[in-house]
Amino acid sequence: MATTQVNDERAGNEVLISVEQVNKSFPLPDGKGEFKVLLNVNVNVRSGEVLALLGRSGSGKSTLLRIMAGLLPPTEGQVITNGQRLRGANHDVAMVFQSFALLPWLTVQENVELGLEAQGMGRHERWKRALKAIDLVGLDGFENAYPKELSGGMKQRVGFARAFVLEPKVLFMDEPFSALDVLTSENLRGEIDDLWNAGTFPSKSIVIVTHNIEEAVYLADRVIILGANPGRIRGEVVVDLPRSHDRTSDRFKALVDYIYTVMTNPEAEVTGEVAMTPPKVRSRSPYAQPLPHARVGGISGLLELIAEQPEGTDDLPRLAERIQLEVDDLLPILDAAVLLGFVEVNQGDVKLTEIGQDFATTTILRSKDLFRQQVLKHVPIMVSMVQTLREKRSGSMREDFFTDLLDEYFPREEVERQFATAIDWGRYAELFEYDANEARLYLPQPAATTASEPV
Repeated sequence: MATTQVNDERAGNEVLISVEQVNKSFPLPDGKGEFKVLLNVNVNVRSGEVLALLGRSGSGKSTLLRIMAGLLPPTEGQVITNGQRLRGANHDVAMVFQSFALLPWLTVQENVELGLEAQGMGRHERWKRALKAIDLVGLDGFENAYPKELSGGMKQRVGFARAFVLEPKVLFMDEPFSALDVLTSENLRGEIDDLWNAGTFPSKSIVIVTHNIEEAVYLADRVIILGANPGRIRGEVVVDLPRSHDRTSDRFKALVDYIYTVMTNPEAEVTGEVAMTPPKVRSRSPYAQPLPHARVGGISGLLELIAEQPEGTDDLPRLAERIQLEVDDLLPILDAAVLLGFVEVNQGDVKLTEIGQDFATTTILRSKDLFRQQVLKHVPIMVSMVQTLREKRSGSMREDFFTDLLDEYFPREEVERQFATAIDWGRYAELFEYDANEARLYLPQPAATTASEPV
């Protein structure tokens, strides 16, 4: 009851930060247009709430956070903070980064005081405020220690203390636990949640960027789900649970399952309710449709694990926990399996299709045949690459022909990843061969016969 009272007093629904029609683009290499990272983003950060920005890699989560912090300017649109349009750094926020970013030549106390010193605060006052922040994160007694003497979890506590000491209206956290081991991150995550629930948190609001679905549901009051390519707001899910959020409750599990479901269906509408509308498929160039970054070995291994479960069905959160994969690692493999028609995902469960069961349990030679069949049936870019090679008398084509087509839609680094994935799939399916020295693709040649072999 006491926790609820404190949170009610802190909550006022005051809009602390408003993101209005924000677009963000970066120039493509060689001046070939722009790569749009964010498209028509509208977000309000309210007093008294923990807001999670959840999305896959490439959805622009961290870019959006930096725009709200004033570290990056929007290409279009605006950010309103403290009633005024943001121009330059946002002094109402402080940020905790994924990397610890401590100055190794300064003590814990000096690292925490750094921001206050930059503000021109007197030595005695900043010393008192730093001690209070250090005590708040449980590092009392380590004031004179240097970063090299601290564990990873302790270094991140210093990062939190350095943000707390500024007493910002909004605390930004950019995947603050992802660089820590599982036990340390769980402990620190719980302590941050306890501080917030107790009403002793030094900020009116928290915005956390994460790719961990359970973390988002555990910490946040609202979860905003972003789509990718370009990053855009797909919708939000209200975490309608009393604090602290009980992970063993049926409602918690239902929220996690729902978010898994919508994140594995990129075109599905995010309604915030269990019922979902069918995905809307839009016709695009085959080179504009990104391949999930998953190697065949990873796809095959995942299907084998699911095949071992009763009826070839597994619960996604349980599967992720069992194989200890983060969402950003699991989802591309799952996306690839869905794309190829090997699995179906429904309400947080993943189930092998008939052909997926066959692929997971058959011989290597037959698995190649099945993979080739599904690639040609479901993956337009692979079909286009094979057709291009077949139209050439030589049956070969330079690599840069395909990368130039990809370059129209993706930045250079992503072009390389897309091409590498296509090569991995094409080689396994024996659709084409690739010579890295010549940077050329070839149609596979028929096996040569010898005198001892039957013709």
